[in-house]
Amino acid sequence: MLFIRSATHTTDQPHFIMHTSLPTPPSLSSIPAPLSPLLDLAYNFWWTWSAPGGDTSGAADVFAWVSPKLWERTRHNPIALLHEVGDERLQELATDAAFVGAAAAAWRQLDAHRSGATWWTTRRHDAEAGIANSTKTLGTTDEANPGTRPFLAAYFCAEFGLTECFQIYSGGLGLLAGDHLKSASGLGIPLVGVGLLYRCGYFHQSLDADGQQSERFPAMDFDQQPVRRVLDERGEHVAVSVQMPGRDVAVAVWRADVGRIPLYLLDTNLSQNAEQDREITRGLYLGDHDMRIRQEIVLGIGGVRALLALGLDPTVCHMNEGHAGFLGLERTRLARERTGLSFDQAREATAAGHVFTTHTPVPAGIDRFAPSLVGHYFASYTDSLGLDMEGLLALGRENVADRSESFSMAVLAIRLSRFANGVSRLHGRVSRGMWRNIWPGTPRDDIPIGHVTNGVHASGWIGPRVGGMLDEYLGRSWRDSPQDARCWERLSEVPDDVLWRTRQESRMDLVTWSRQRVREQLAARGGTELQLAGAARVLNPEVLTIGFARRFAAYKRGTLLMRNPERLLRIIRSDRPVQVLISGKSHPGDSGGKRLIRDIVQFARTHNVEDRIVFLEDYDIEVARQLVRGCDAWLNTPIRGLEASGTSGMKAAMNGVINVSTLDGWWDEGFASDLGFHIESLGTFDHDLPNDQREDFESDSLYRLLEHQLIPEFYDRDASGTPRGWTTRMRNCIQQIAPVFNTHRMVIEYAERYYIPAHQASARLQASELEPARSAADHIDRLRANWRGVHVNDVQSEPGRGRPIMDVSAVVELGALSATDVTVQLSQGQLDSHGELINVRSHEMQHDRDLRSGAHRFVVRFEPTRTPREAWIVRVLPRHKHLIHPFVSGLIACSTLQRSDGHLDSSGVQTAGVPGGGTGNG
Repeated sequence: MLFIRSATHTTDQPHFIMHTSLPTPPSLSSIPAPLSPLLDLAYNFWWTWSAPGGDTSGAADVFAWVSPKLWERTRHNPIALLHEVGDERLQELATDAAFVGAAAAAWRQLDAHRSGATWWTTRRHDAEAGIANSTKTLGTTDEANPGTRPFLAAYFCAEFGLTECFQIYSGGLGLLAGDHLKSASGLGIPLVGVGLLYRCGYFHQSLDADGQQSERFPAMDFDQQPVRRVLDERGEHVAVSVQMPGRDVAVAVWRADVGRIPLYLLDTNLSQNAEQDREITRGLYLGDHDMRIRQEIVLGIGGVRALLALGLDPTVCHMNEGHAGFLGLERTRLARERTGLSFDQAREATAAGHVFTTHTPVPAGIDRFAPSLVGHYFASYTDSLGLDMEGLLALGRENVADRSESFSMAVLAIRLSRFANGVSRLHGRVSRGMWRNIWPGTPRDDIPIGHVTNGVHASGWIGPRVGGMLDEYLGRSWRDSPQDARCWERLSEVPDDVLWRTRQESRMDLVTWSRQRVREQLAARGGTELQLAGAARVLNPEVLTIGFARRFAAYKRGTLLMRNPERLLRIIRSDRPVQVLISGKSHPGDSGGKRLIRDIVQFARTHNVEDRIVFLEDYDIEVARQLVRGCDAWLNTPIRGLEASGTSGMKAAMNGVINVSTLDGWWDEGFASDLGFHIESLGTFDHDLPNDQREDFESDSLYRLLEHQLIPEFYDRDASGTPRGWTTRMRNCIQQIAPVFNTHRMVIEYAERYYIPAHQASARLQASELEPARSAADHIDRLRANWRGVHVNDVQSEPGRGRPIMDVSAVVELGALSATDVTVQLSQGQLDSHGELINVRSHEMQHDRDLRSGAHRFVVRFEPTRTPREAWIVRVLPRHKHLIHPFVSGLIACSTLQRSDGHLDSSGVQTAGVPGGGTGNG
């Protein structure tokens, strides 16, 4: 928590102490007064998910009414639309009573969204319960309730995908972040977003006739985007500075509104900055390590300073991926600066309010910097942290003693956060395995990394065909509360023929749109008239249509479907044909990904199936929107264990599109046999298998699914022409997947499992002049100094009076520590094939008596499960009333593993404290 005094806070909304304004560009100041609601609508991304209802048009429909062709040409950009449409058309609309009424009605919907009662209304007091006695030490207080601080979460992410015209995103991480803000708005959670304002964004893709990708980087004119400068009371652009070697870099603040959520975006393209620093916010994920570390300094350190400059005082900071990890250093530095705490004490105070979400299931996907690069940029920063450079570098290492190890942003974020999670159940498990070295000796199941499975914003991704059907049969509650399964129950009343008609119309919409897109692609590369005319014959609106769209990385296996060309061609050309729509970009530096795209294009040409295997260029939100709404089936082929979550399949499923995927990411928990199909894998995780063996097996599984299940079910029609098996699957798919895999559910889960506990824990640690934080940090330091003397000896077990009860005792050597300094547990579980204890349940052992100096007897009674390979250990962990969890890096001591049959396993370990210059508090 930070230290800026606030004005009285009496609402659930983020608040300001400095006067700020969001100016309208002069070029829009002449809009006729009757059309003034258009400006508020245009500068709020709420229009991206508003929907018509009754006699009210959706906001997007209002903008399309202004000029349908211009609306499309501006890539659905309302600000550019209003700039370009011309005064004559605006004056005409100002006298059109129907249009003025529609604009006013849409604005009233926006106003109701921003001011209405929400899910958070009922949770605010729960969130702040139990902390009313916190003294005003760090940060603001509510003047009406002295000693309390209002909840505010700050969500930091390197990219945000809100709509296609505002391209400051590259893919799934950005789309998730955008949907997170949209659902936070709908739920009324007090939250602000923090990101970077990339003037060239990610790249635009085009392919030549051979399928070779090329990239374009056009700069955006921010005055023609739905984003505005934040001005201070003097009318000057609000800016903060961050330190680079030998210079300060100015960082200006812009604001985009997402419903009721403000998103603050940071920009270094300022005249007072050197050219190299103006380039920091030029492009997304395209620089070398030197550029990347500068971007992450601006995001993390600059982001914290920007919020302070605006008078915003978050009680919780959410680092969505490790790019924002430096915010933890800055908040710790500020705590030290204003309280005089040691680094570990200040970290204990701030880390309680930090949540870290990892999205990467492989270490190679994490940003890692050479120690020399970190030293270059942080040489002048370490003193203010109370660390030397070695202490800072150790924060980013799994093994703090290994000075050659690279500095990992994910490790830094983990060490500076007390709450961490993966983004699916399977990814949580993978993440606990990835980062277990930070907590040596801790069973994988106890590694303090949980999971919140991703979701998607239902109202924004469900198309107008399916959305209209849902409105008719379910009412509009599914839009406001998609997480409520009751909203979806009446889907069972939708007739099969209605579902099928909706699917056919959606497919026709996609085919029509795709033909135009293909024509534009051909025209851009100089296609002949004959080729342009041929675009009208691409795809067949009656044919089973499979979609595949995602980033082209090797593990996603974009060409698995084409592994056996003869078999695929038989499928495509059969009397029950299939067509495939493909889209996606490869990172400019990924030659392997580019080769996959080229192989797809050349496969279609070589085999004369360019009308049935179609690659749509320049994958963006608009392409994704069309595909997930219009395809019949959605293909996903990652190597199992390498896809953290994936969300495109969720978007498709909500539109009644059937998933065909390996059991990876979200589909590992979402799959059921009546919802979709899964591609068989050779093993639990198959990324260590020989490539050819794995690809042959899994492509064969995919072909068999198509030949024997998917295609027959789609084409088997009754007398009315309806495929009853397919429509039943569609209904099940929407009804069961939509209420679970949506971002309303996801954000509620973050709020209840992470944000509210972090807010409360942080408040407790910062009470009483930070005495709890000091006490917890000092206790950990004392444990580290004495932990080498902690051992578990003489474990004894015998049947209790009533079988199958077991009585267990252990002698625990604590040396200079007391029995109240630690928790002793019996941890019970099963041994997996690697000899690891899984499915752990822990039972606290009670202190029975002192035996001799430093030795204590602990006892417990528990019930063995008598399951195969059952085992248990006795372990010692830190105890302190202000620890958020007892798993502190390097502080665990264990007995040997003991099997229920009495066998002692020598693989048990005893661990001592890990040195690290005050960096190992986990």
